[in-house]
Amino acid sequence: MAADQRTRGQRTRRLTATELVETVLDDGTFASWDEEPREPETSAGYREELAAAGAKSGQDESVITGEGLIRGRRVAVIVSEFSFLAGSIGQAAAARIVAAIERATAARLPLLAGPASGGTRMQEGTLAFLSMVRITAAVRAHKQAGLPYLVYLRHPTTGGVMASWGSLGHMTVAEPGALLGFLGPRVYEALHGEPFPADVQVAENLFDKGLIDAVVAAGQLPEIIDRALAILIPGPAANVPAPATLGVAPSTAEAWASVEISRNPRRPDLRSLLKYGAGDALPLNGTGQGEKDPGLLLALARFGGQSCVVLGHQRPHAAGDDGMGPASLREARRGMRLAEELSLPLLAVIDTAGAAMSREAEEGGLAGEIARSLHDLIGLQSPTVSVLFGQGAGGGALALLPADRTIAAEHAWLSPLPPEGASAIVHRTTEFAPGMSAAQGINVASLYANGVVDHVVDERDDAAHEAKAFCRRMGAAIEYELWSLGGAPGAELVDRRIQKYGKLGSM
Repeated sequence: MAADQRTRGQRTRRLTATELVETVLDDGTFASWDEEPREPETSAGYREELAAAGAKSGQDESVITGEGLIRGRRVAVIVSEFSFLAGSIGQAAAARIVAAIERATAARLPLLAGPASGGTRMQEGTLAFLSMVRITAAVRAHKQAGLPYLVYLRHPTTGGVMASWGSLGHMTVAEPGALLGFLGPRVYEALHGEPFPADVQVAENLFDKGLIDAVVAAGQLPEIIDRALAILIPGPAANVPAPATLGVAPSTAEAWASVEISRNPRRPDLRSLLKYGAGDALPLNGTGQGEKDPGLLLALARFGGQSCVVLGHQRPHAAGDDGMGPASLREARRGMRLAEELSLPLLAVIDTAGAAMSREAEEGGLAGEIARSLHDLIGLQSPTVSVLFGQGAGGGALALLPADRTIAAEHAWLSPLPPEGASAIVHRTTEFAPGMSAAQGINVASLYANGVVDHVVDERDDAAHEAKAFCRRMGAAIEYELWSLGGAPGAELVDRRIQKYGKLGSM
């Protein structure tokens, strides 16, 4: 799923629809849902093209649909056959796709789509073009039912297919080296008299730009889909015993001591939490709209038996690197939408020295993105848990904070600005930062006393000295809090959340 899986320049054999089904589904489990296509009335020449396409491809249309098992999990599939008129979608193919989506929705099956298409079938004109609306409506209904929709983009996928059911996945991965885009390069060259720029419409570039979540070979799909569905369709929730951390009292350390401890570069970060504290984590990538920011990590994860969507700060790799930018929050809001669509709880992990301070951040609408993130979190219809993991400075921290339950590491903190910044504003020098950190009540003891923090995870005596053990304790605390919120109606959660933050600071 990460950059080391990219295979730019690799020559990959392109699988037929049948070969992809055989590669992804468990042996002998595929059952076709296809009925004989009803092609529209058309010319004799087009009928000859259809007959030739059938003879060439061995299929009766440009898509095959059905169901099967992936690692024992029942899944519906829709797969394009590119050798049938370039995988183009006419009215009969669209009807087949819509019927399969609706059947999957009625049976409450997750759906895997594997498009490889030049888009709308030109021989059928505008009615074929408009069929993308029907397909999109069916996908929307499937997702509104809380069912996973996973997409594997294959070479090539362009035009109306890329602009409809190819771009609506909860998780979208692509074939190495696949040509993917709205504009067919042959059309561009015919219209403009020159080739389309190289390496733009290639899967690896789309990954770099945050448009897709991964570039993977077909042979890797069974494992990835199995892991994704284990998170997206969790089994019955078992009781989770109360962890020992529920009895942990806030630290008596001075606030400034906690600030200094939180800044240790060896302190575990969100990657460490997912590695040691989660049972499994499947990273996602970018906003899906052409942006990604290294300041935020988005993933699907399991803590014990509790599934969730995770979003959180990634610490800069080097001193001086920008903090979280506006694209980070647009990616975070993608995670919020996923949580609601899939009826999963959301876990937000806060660990930031502050949001980016740059011209690009201002022009990119950072303040507005913080506001929209707060707006969405306060009203989220899914259970929410936030974790103060380390530093918690400014609007970058505030944007991920509102939650039904908030866990804090013993030496985490939350402040309108880093203490040095607060000192500079009040005293015109940074020398009073230790005193400001105490006066502002930024440490966990103050946050706990004021009802911001609900659950403290101890550090023995510094998480940097016991990263694995600390992350395991934090993982157990997260599992418990996720479990404790299960089953509560969304409207009730929102009301309680608003009341919680409405009471802060009241006498």
